[in-house]
Amino acid sequence: QGQLVESGGGLVQPGGSLRLSCAASGFTFSTYTMNWYRQAPGKERELVASILSIGGGTNYADSMKGRFTISRENTKNTVYLQMNSLKPEDTAVYYCNAKRNGLGYWGQGTQVTVSS
Repeated sequence: QGQLVESGGGLVQPGGSLRLSCAASGFTFSTYTMNWYRQAPGKERELVASILSIGGGTNYADSMKGRFTISRENTKNTVYLQMNSLKPEDTAVYYCNAKRNGLGYWGQGTQVTVSS
């Protein structure tokens, strides 16, 4: 059974940076597309960024382009989300997701709070 464990969330001031990590186990990490989603209070879960299993191509939500960077280390079964120039509206629980052929796994989420 696949597992995803996120870490790296916390409280940061506006304009600051955080790097989230997601450690995978129990499945062939390198063959899965990896995604970061987020969910703010009272809002639907939204896709933040994706990175493909083959070629490592990336995709970002418009509001994150230029500020967030997704990357992966297949040798460590880990995906990262580097978040810069954080804004209060980035406050949310961030979730890691692994997807292949319509199936996948979710992590438990890590809280990111951007506030002065």
